[in-house]
Amino acid sequence: MEHEATVEGVGVGMSEEGPGAPVVILRAREQLIPIFVSSDQAQSMQLAIEGEPFERPLTHDLFVEMVAEFGAAIDRVRIDDLADGTFYAKIDTEQYHGGERKQAVFDARPSDGIALSLRVDCPLIVSDEVIDEAGRPPEAFETEGDDEPDFGDDPDIGGESL
Repeated sequence: MEHEATVEGVGVGMSEEGPGAPVVILRAREQLIPIFVSSDQAQSMQLAIEGEPFERPLTHDLFVEMVAEFGAAIDRVRIDDLADGTFYAKIDTEQYHGGERKQAVFDARPSDGIALSLRVDCPLIVSDEVIDEAGRPPEAFETEGDDEPDFGDDPDIGGESL
C-alpha cells in the first residue's frame, strides 16, 4: 500500500556527536521518515519550500522547465524501496503527443524526486515497506520538555540552517 507524504522539514541531522549530514523529514502514515541528502539537494529543497527563486535556474528548475517544454508533466514521485540503508524512488510522468497519452516511469534518487515534487506540487508517495522500516513516531524527535517534534528553526533538524 502507498501513502501520500508531506515534507516536514529540511535541515541538519543531530546525533550524539553533534550536527551531521543534511536530512529531509517526511511525514506519512503518522510516522516521520528521515532521509539523509547532500547539501546541494537540501538547499534545492529548502528554496522550493520557501518559494524563493535562485539567481540562475538550479538543476531541478531546469528539469521542470524542460519537461514542460516537451509537453510532459510529472504526475507523482514514489519512494518505494529501502535496501541496505539506501532509499529508492521513481518518478511517474505523462506526455500527450498527437492526442495520445504516453506514460513513463524513471528511476531517481529520492532527494531528486522530493525536490521535483516540491516544485511541481505533485503527490509524494511512500510505500508501507519504507515506512515500516524507516518510519519513526514523532515522539522520537522530541527534546526534553517538548511535546512537539523538534525541527529547530525554519524548520531545521537540530536548529542549524542550511
